Amino acid sequence: MAFVDKRNKWFWVLVLLAAIIGWVVSSRIYEKSDAGGQKGESESIPVKVAPVKYGPIELRRMFSGTLEATAEFIVAPKIGGRIEALLVDLADTVSQGQEVAQLDDDEYIQAVAQARADLAVAKANLAEAKSSLEIAARELARVKTLRSRGVASESQMDVVRSNQLQKQAGLEIAEAQQAKAEAFLETANIKLGYARVTADWTGGDKQRVVAERHIDEGNTVAANAPLLTIVELDPITGVIFVTEKDYARLKTGQSVSLTTDAFPGEAFVGHITRIAPVFNQATRQARVEMTIANPAHRLKPGMFIRAAIVLDRVEDAVIVPEQALTRRGGHAGVFLVAGSSRNAVWREVEEGIRGDDLVQIKGENLSGRVVILGQQLLNDGSAVSISEDRTATGGEAE
Repeated sequence: MAFVDKRNKWFWVLVLLAAIIGWVVSSRIYEKSDAGGQKGESESIPVKVAPVKYGPIELRRMFSGTLEATAEFIVAPKIGGRIEALLVDLADTVSQGQEVAQLDDDEYIQAVAQARADLAVAKANLAEAKSSLEIAARELARVKTLRSRGVASESQMDVVRSNQLQKQAGLEIAEAQQAKAEAFLETANIKLGYARVTADWTGGDKQRVVAERHIDEGNTVAANAPLLTIVELDPITGVIFVTEKDYARLKTGQSVSLTTDAFPGEAFVGHITRIAPVFNQATRQARVEMTIANPAHRLKPGMFIRAAIVLDRVEDAVIVPEQALTRRGGHAGVFLVAGSSRNAVWREVEEGIRGDDLVQIKGENLSGRVVILGQQLLNDGSAVSISEDRTATGGEAE
C-alpha cells in the first residue's frame, strides 16, 4: 500500500513539471511572436511628405535703412550783423529766390551814401580835367600857329606841349578815379543787398521746406553763419547699406518696396538710383540710394525704413520646402516618394533661390513628393509610412 502511494506522488510531480515546462515554452513562443510583429512594424519608418511644386520663385531681401532729404540747402548771410526779422519758420514752404531774413542795414545804407558822394566828387574832378585838357589843347594849337609864323620860340612850344600832356594824364587819372568811385558804389549797393537774405538754391524743385531754424530774431550772426536749413522732400531719398553677398545682384533702376513704422501696412514704391562703387572698410558695406515719390510730403528725413528688393527671380523652378533638404556624405539632397510607392529614394540636388521657407532645387527626376520630417532616419530605398497630417506647405500627402 505504501508502494502505491509513492508511485502516485511521483506521478503528480511529473504532471506539475510538464505543466511548468509547457507554460515556459508557450511564453517564449508568445514573446517571439510579439517581437517578430514589432520587428515587422519597425521596418516601415513614419515620415511626413510635401509635394514637389513647379513655378516662379523670388530671391527677396529685406534691408533696414533711413530716409534722407534729396537736397539740403543751408541759408547763410554773406555779411555779419543783427537779425532784424526772420520771414519764415520751421515747416514753412519756401520758393526759390524768396527773401527769408533781414539784417540790420543802417551801416550799409551809410556806406552807399558815402560811395555816392565819392562818385560825385570823382565826376567833378573828371569834368575839371576835361576842361583843363581842352584849354591846354587850344593853347598848344595857338603856339603852333605862332611858331609857324616865326613868332613863338622852340622853348615856348616845349612848355605848351608839356602842359598839354600833363592835362591829358590828369584826365586819365580823373577817369580812373570815377571808375573806382563807381565800383565802390556798386560794392556798397551789393553789401546793402546782402542785408536781405534769400534762399537761392539751384536745380531741383522750385519749392522746398524749412527743416531747421538755427537762430532767432535779434541774434547777431557772423558772415556765413547758418540761419536756416531748407530741404527738398519730393522726391525723398532712401539709404540702405548692403554686404558683398547682395551687392552683385543690385543694379540701378531696380524696383523697391518700402515700409515705415509711421504708416503701418502701407507700402511706398521707389527705385535704386545710385550704388556706391566702394565699400566702407570698417563695416564692409556699400551705400545704396533709392528715390521715392513723396508728393504729399508724408515721408520725412530721418524716418526708419525697411526696403524689400527682389534680387533674383526664376519663372520655371522646381520648388520644395526648405526642411526637405538634408545632407548625406557631404552632399545636399532630398528623399523622394514617387507615386504610390512606399519607398524613399535619395536624390542629390543643387540648391538655388531661397524664399518664404521654400527653396529651388536642381537635379534629375525630381517629381512626386519629398520627405520633410523623419528623413534623418532614412537611407536610399528605405520603406516609409506616410503621415496624412497637413504638410507645412498647406497640401495633403497623397
